[in-house]
Amino acid sequence: MPFKRLDRRTFLRSAGVAIGLPWLDAMVPIGLGAEKKAEALRSKRMLLIGRGLGLHTPFLFPEKPGKDYEASHYLKPLQEYRSDFTVFSGMSHRGYAAGHGTDVGLFTGVAPEGIRPGDVRNTISLDQEVASRLGSETRYASLNLGGGDISWNRKGVKFPSESRASQVFKNLFIDGTPAEVDREIQRIATGQSILDGVRDQARTLGKTLGPADRERLDLMLSSIREAEQRLQQDQAWVKKPKPKVTVKVMTEDHVTDNKMLERERQWFDLVQLALQTDSTRVIALWLHSHQERLDINGLTLTHHDASHHGQDDAKLQQLALIEEAEMKLFGEFLGKMKKSEEGGRSLLDQTVVFYGSNLGNASAHTCDNLPILLAGGGFKHAGHLAYDRKNNAQLPNLFVRMLQQMGIEMDRFGNSTGTFGDV
Repeated sequence: MPFKRLDRRTFLRSAGVAIGLPWLDAMVPIGLGAEKKAEALRSKRMLLIGRGLGLHTPFLFPEKPGKDYEASHYLKPLQEYRSDFTVFSGMSHRGYAAGHGTDVGLFTGVAPEGIRPGDVRNTISLDQEVASRLGSETRYASLNLGGGDISWNRKGVKFPSESRASQVFKNLFIDGTPAEVDREIQRIATGQSILDGVRDQARTLGKTLGPADRERLDLMLSSIREAEQRLQQDQAWVKKPKPKVTVKVMTEDHVTDNKMLERERQWFDLVQLALQTDSTRVIALWLHSHQERLDINGLTLTHHDASHHGQDDAKLQQLALIEEAEMKLFGEFLGKMKKSEEGGRSLLDQTVVFYGSNLGNASAHTCDNLPILLAGGGFKHAGHLAYDRKNNAQLPNLFVRMLQQMGIEMDRFGNSTGTFGDV
């Protein structure tokens, strides 16, 4: 029997609370042009994953370009999803000086002079550009997870990152008691009151300052405006019940211990749940390890020591133990995203997933020939796209393409020189 089609904006309302419905089959448009209408209604999402110590690219890049490449050592764990991702070689932020400090430009693509050592003058990161346009539709405009310096606002101010998976799980899925909700409402009201006063005083002060100081003050005022917007969004959501998920509550954190793989598995699980429940549509995730002695069979070196291998075969074998395990985890994550459906399409198809690093060779601290994977997102994936290893393709051009895939009409981002038409 035919059923009445539901509008995507249908809510369940009771006792002053409105709960947005997930995508249901009854929401799929029918009739002439139905597929285009359905595509327009589907929520688009973006996940940016940064890997601090990179990946050993000779183990990642296939020898042959195109779709019929032979899988490299690191791509073998992903082959079940071969048609769902593209691997890029010969791509970078051209002109970046060598060093770990270039992580601040990984997702901003700022011009090289913006990230000189000790003098960072950054621009907005890709996640925050998307969040500024799509973030008002979800409880959290964006999530910045795992630590790191990868998320920046339009004025080049760094966004804080949450390193505790247990806290993220609580924020996403555990409702507060009535007393806790009341305290949160009071916190928001107090915060707004303080910000109002600070903003008014700052404007008065600005009339007495010179140009350089006014610029610094404007930076602070921009941060205040963003804080006000976040408070307003918090106020709209604080009384709404959080989504319920049938998974074990996360109570353990692995911020500094040797369980890097468990830490990454937690983050991938949280990312999938956050996107599936539409708690947010934009996530920046930093995957890190440094001097921990990782809990991996056969491993005797720290991750940092193995990554700074100096082409020593023994160290490279140790590094491969770590990075192959990470690629297996990433493959498992792609599988979960592919199995999660919304409106007849997989969550992976509706999520632009970028996995990359600011280092092409962690041992030499070089920033060219970066390890880059692009998955999901409804792209026409091309297997292995190989560009000039000496004159790299400009990575921000791919960022422009990613923004356009999200339905955001921009023709420039960061230090881009155009857009990207190969996916």
